[in-house]
Amino acid sequence: MSRIGVIGAGAWGTALAISLARRGGHSISLWSYLPELAQQMTETGENVPFLPGYTVPADVVVTPDLSVAVAGADIVLCVTPSEHMRRVVGQIAPMLKRDQIVVSATKGLEETSLLRMSQVIASLTDNACGVVSGPTFAAEVAAGIPTALVAASTVPGVALTIQKEFGSPTLRLYTNDDVAGVELGGALKNVIALAAGVVHGLDLGYNSAAALITRGIAEMTRLAVACGGRRQTLAGLSGIGDLVLTCTGELSRNRTVGTELGKGRALPEILEGLHGKVAEGIRSTTAALGLAARYGVEMPITEQMDAILHRGK
Repeated sequence: MSRIGVIGAGAWGTALAISLARRGGHSISLWSYLPELAQQMTETGENVPFLPGYTVPADVVVTPDLSVAVAGADIVLCVTPSEHMRRVVGQIAPMLKRDQIVVSATKGLEETSLLRMSQVIASLTDNACGVVSGPTFAAEVAAGIPTALVAASTVPGVALTIQKEFGSPTLRLYTNDDVAGVELGGALKNVIALAAGVVHGLDLGYNSAAALITRGIAEMTRLAVACGGRRQTLAGLSGIGDLVLTCTGELSRNRTVGTELGKGRALPEILEGLHGKVAEGIRSTTAALGLAARYGVEMPITEQMDAILHRGK
């Protein structure tokens, strides 16, 4: 039986733990930064603040102790917000054994360094690393609705291992070695989803939304290719697939934030209403512009989102 330690008990981390437990053949632990949430989930079998309405199987060990989640795990699955990834991986790095695989399921960029999550992990540990990304709403994965993801790694065999351990009758994983393309697709689509939300909030209709999504994928692809990703990766699940979902789905947190901005509400007020949930596109907008400046890439939609988010437009 494989052991998987899921680091981060937000909606996505909890949904992945539920999916892995439902698949069977695993021993699953789920780490929560909040001790009171770990206790509540253990007692009630539900993550009320972040993923209400879905039962966390009793054999998932929910713990506030990082060492419990990491010890003996074949795969350490990091699902923390991008702003906390460096701190959390820095804490677990001394606990890791050489044969443990570290996988990032976080769709974001580090705002200060402009690094992708796998690059943050690689800067802190020599362990083999992989990433998973694609068009996913946590609630639908938790519900067992058919979903497709991409597993990527530059280390031979790692993507196939993730595919083997995560795949189930309702979760299909494709593999490639284009880590940069997969991660940038997952991070940059959140920026475009904010803009799609603004279009929705302004009631600009379907024509405008379609134009924005189409030009958004062009913008995402330009930057991903400049950063070493492959164009065809952005045409797949982790690029246009994730973009369409996040720009059109009512469950999209980034689209929701953009919608409220389009209605004229102030960003601090909108964020307060998220009750601790994260819209990664806000930080990724800043990081994306930093990368665009570094590589001389034109990103007009991202520039406008930055003006709205941070410059009072």
